[in-house]
Amino acid sequence: MTLMESTEKYMQGLRQWLSDTSKEPLEEMADFFTKRLGDYEEHMSVWEKSYQCFAGLLPETCRNILDLGCGTGLELDLIFQKNPKIAVTGVDLCRSMLDKLLEKHSDKCLTVVCQDYFQYDLGSDQWDAVISFESLHHFLPERKERLYQKVWHSLKEGGIFLLGDYIACCEEEEELLRSTYLKKRKQSALPEDCFVHFDIPLTLEHEKELLQKVGFVIEQVLDNPDGATIITAGKRPL
Repeated sequence: MTLMESTEKYMQGLRQWLSDTSKEPLEEMADFFTKRLGDYEEHMSVWEKSYQCFAGLLPETCRNILDLGCGTGLELDLIFQKNPKIAVTGVDLCRSMLDKLLEKHSDKCLTVVCQDYFQYDLGSDQWDAVISFESLHHFLPERKERLYQKVWHSLKEGGIFLLGDYIACCEEEEELLRSTYLKKRKQSALPEDCFVHFDIPLTLEHEKELLQKVGFVIEQVLDNPDGATIITAGKRPL
C-alpha cells in the first residue's frame, strides 16, 4: 500500500468515526481523565516505545525539568529510572492523576501543581528542560504559540523543549478535526477557559513553524513505530 493509499484509508476511517460520534458532547478535560484513571496507564501503554525514546533524549546534564500535562507520569517513570535525583515539577489539571503520580514517586524530588499550564508561571531562565507528552494536541495553535513563547523564556540558555505528541498526517486531517472541534464548542456554548478532550493536532510542518516562530531551533524529529512524534527544540544562543 502506498503512502497516499494509506493516508486515504486513514482519513476514511476518521471521517466515519466523526460521523458516528457527531452527537456525543464534548467532555471537560479533568473530568474526562478522572473517569478513566483506572485504566489510563494501560490505555497509554501503546506508546511504550515512544516513552522509552522520550526519556532517552533527555540530556543527562538536566538537573531540573518542568513537565506540562504530566498526568500519572508515564514519561517520568522512565526519566526517574535514568536519573533518580532529577528534580521535576509536574503541572496538570487532573488532581486524581497527580495523586497517583505522587504515590508512585514519593521518594523523588517531585513537585506537582494542579493548574492550567497556560496560566501557570513558568518562570524565566529556570529549567534545564521543559517536556510534554501527548497533551498539547488538544489546543488551538494561537494558544499553543503563546505557551511556546513562555516555554522559551522559562528555559535556561542551551535548554531544550522535548515534545512528544500526536501529529496530523496531512492538512486535511488538521482542518477536519479543527472545524469539528469549533463546531462542537459552538453548539455547546462553552466558555473559552473550559478545556475539553478533543484532538486537534497540527501537521509536523505547522508544529515546527510554531516552535521556530518563538525562537526555538528544531534539532531532531523522530517518528516512532507506535505513532507518536518526538521533537527536540533547543533554546540556543543567537
